[in-house]
Order: sequence, then C-alpha cells, then structure tokens
Amino acid sequence: MQRLMIADGSDVVRKVGKRILSEIGFLVAEAASADEAMSRCETDLPAILIVDAGLEGALGLIQNVRALPNGKGVRIFYCVIEADLKKMMLGKRAGANDFLLKPFDRKILTAVFGAFVAAPA
Repeated sequence: MQRLMIADGSDVVRKVGKRILSEIGFLVAEAASADEAMSRCETDLPAILIVDAGLEGALGLIQNVRALPNGKGVRIFYCVIEADLKKMMLGKRAGANDFLLKPFDRKILTAVFGAFVAAPA
C-alpha cells in the first residue's frame, strides 16, 4: 500500500482527503503544519505528498523533503486555490512535481491519484 501525506492547516481538508484517498487504496498520514509534516517525513517518507500552498512554510517543506535521502523520489503535489502562475512557479522551483486545485472532491482525487494506487511502492 502506497503511503501518502496531506499537509494542510485545515482539519476539514485533511479529513475529507484522508477518507477519499484511503478508500481508493492509500495509507494516508496527516500533518497540520510544515514542521509536523517534515518530522513525519524524516521518520516515514511517503511516496506522495500533498502540500497546501497556504500552509506557513510550504515552500521550505518541499525543499527540505527534496533534500532528504530518497526525497527526490517523492511525488509532490502543490495545492493551490486558483491557477496563480506566480505561486505555481514558486512551487515548481521549490521542487513540486505537479499541482492540485482546491477545493477538491472525490472525482478529482480519484482521477488524479487513481493511477498511483496501482503503481508499485
């Protein structure tokens, strides 16, 4: 089972994301802050990391995860509220692989992450 982490300051976003992603086959961890996410990544690096752009320290978190041993192998999704090119470029420069628009729902999460479930961990 692939490990995925949601780093988002919103309890609701984390809970909804965790429920949907768990149902499609991920082992989901949650982090309410960049520090908590980094601490968890140092202990148990996920295959996929969803980082909310509004999270304080989000860009630093992405850079720090990339610097970890095997950190380059983590698929990082930078979660933005709108397609803000400047914000997206900052995320890309920090090391994000892809973007996810909020608010997301079951249909979006299943479409984006469904292919990863079948992939080997």
